[in-house]
Amino acid sequence: MSNAIELRLSELGLTLPAAPAPAANYVPFVRSGALVFVSGQISAAPDGLICGRLGDTMAVEEGVAAARHCALALVAQLREACGGDLTLLRRVIKLTGFVNCTPDFTDQPKVINGASDLMVAVFGEAGRHARVAVGAPSLPLGVAVEIDGIFEIG
Repeated sequence: MSNAIELRLSELGLTLPAAPAPAANYVPFVRSGALVFVSGQISAAPDGLICGRLGDTMAVEEGVAAARHCALALVAQLREACGGDLTLLRRVIKLTGFVNCTPDFTDQPKVINGASDLMVAVFGEAGRHARVAVGAPSLPLGVAVEIDGIFEIG
């Protein structure tokens, strides 16, 4: 493994996907000084998009898994922004999570914990972050979760 973060991912049994290409007229990330702003990453597994609606066609546990996949895509984009060296991460600053859900669904924070827990598992204390977890009546392509992030690198 090339560095401690890649080793930690391996120990956790996690594999980063290739950094997803943008689906429209935007860039996957923007670096401004020491901050990296990663565009929203939609829930996708190696075999395709993770679609569904929490409170209707998906259980909370399935939403948590979808959020973990979003977090892996965020880390993959961050790796690109760092030229392949994730040890440059100083801190996960903030995640904003959107959950495709019914109007009466109120467990958005539990769903987005899938991403938050992954950040702490991978980056330790540097993975603790501010966060927003909100419901949405729909998300692009019918996916269950979309998450963007702000990271500090050095």
